[in-house]
Amino acid sequence: MRLITAIFLVMIITGCATTGQGQRPSGPPPPSTRPAYNLTGYSPAFKDGYIDGCETAKKTPYGFKDARRFSTDTQYRMGWNDGLSVCRGKQ
Repeated sequence: MRLITAIFLVMIITGCATTGQGQRPSGPPPPSTRPAYNLTGYSPAFKDGYIDGCETAKKTPYGFKDARRFSTDTQYRMGWNDGLSVCRGKQ
């Protein structure tokens, strides 16, 4: 009976442990995990900015603003601003 109780307690305690899901490392997510948007015909920098801006507006874990690119890359900045404003309007 003690063994069953001990096993049961261990299962309850480990069920409450966090795995770190929902937290994303700093920086942009790897391309394989980024949300997909149909931005055919736009430059890669604009696409990156749009996704980052839109996800920021949606307040998802993928929301990110690459400050270096935002200050130096006009295509990224335009995409980020467009993504933020379009996705903010859909809420």
